[in-house]
Amino acid sequence: MKNGLYFVVALLALLGLAALAGAMFTVEQTEQALVLRFGEPVAGRGLITEPGLHFKIPLIENVVTFDNRILDVESPNLEVLAADNQRLEVDSFIRYRIVDALKFYQSVNSVLGANNQLGSVLNSAVRRVLSEANQQQIVKDERATLMARIKEQADTEARRFGVQVVDARIRRVDLPQQISEKVFGRMQTERQREAAEYRAQGSEQAQKITAKADRDVVVLKAEAQQKADQIKGEGDAERNRIFAEAFGKDPDFFAFYRSMQAYETAFKSGETRFLVSPRSEFFRFFSAPDAPAATGGPATATPAQKR
Repeated sequence: MKNGLYFVVALLALLGLAALAGAMFTVEQTEQALVLRFGEPVAGRGLITEPGLHFKIPLIENVVTFDNRILDVESPNLEVLAADNQRLEVDSFIRYRIVDALKFYQSVNSVLGANNQLGSVLNSAVRRVLSEANQQQIVKDERATLMARIKEQADTEARRFGVQVVDARIRRVDLPQQISEKVFGRMQTERQREAAEYRAQGSEQAQKITAKADRDVVVLKAEAQQKADQIKGEGDAERNRIFAEAFGKDPDFFAFYRSMQAYETAFKSGETRFLVSPRSEFFRFFSAPDAPAATGGPATATPAQKR
């Protein structure tokens, strides 16, 4: 009998502990909790935002927790037609936070459901806003303004899900692949044309420089040759003047000197062959003073021969 009583008491204690454990729940600092009774929020304490240990009625009430931090939704590459009929691929995203947990739970139920809904909201806002701007405005001039408008429109639609859009960004704007290839092809052709033009200009400049250098070489050589000829002429004139003065002072010695130069030039070894009588006028300085002349008569000695 006592053993049965002990068993019942132990069983009741275990049930009490289980009920107490089921009545407690913890809310983290990054969470907010919604206490529901048969699917409806409990009046007065339905939303719990304070972190710590809290209580609920076991088996009757249940707790649903939501992230209290800023969440984000990314949109895959979306093709948009701009106001100037230019097709663009836009990569964008938004950041949001849950501000009405009950509406959030009743409309989308979870973060995954919210992301699906907000992805459609983001795509619609991006299409509406960017369709009113041209490519230059989207890419550069009014990008910040357009992102602010996307945020405003997305936030207006997201309020019905109990969330607030805190930021919207256009991460990247590109041309579609086929158009990009055509644009790159045109850019490559243009760069090749510019390169060919620069090469032609460089070749023209090189030819001009080469022609000028060749002309300068010819001019310098001609001037140098002219100066050399002038100096040589002046030297020859000076030489002739000196010879003329010397010839005027002693004609016999001058004739002798010129004959010696003629002998030196004519009698170079292996270079000259000629037949001439040794009694000719050319060899008069090799003859004895009393030798006959080339005409057969007695040779008359010149002053040079006497010396």
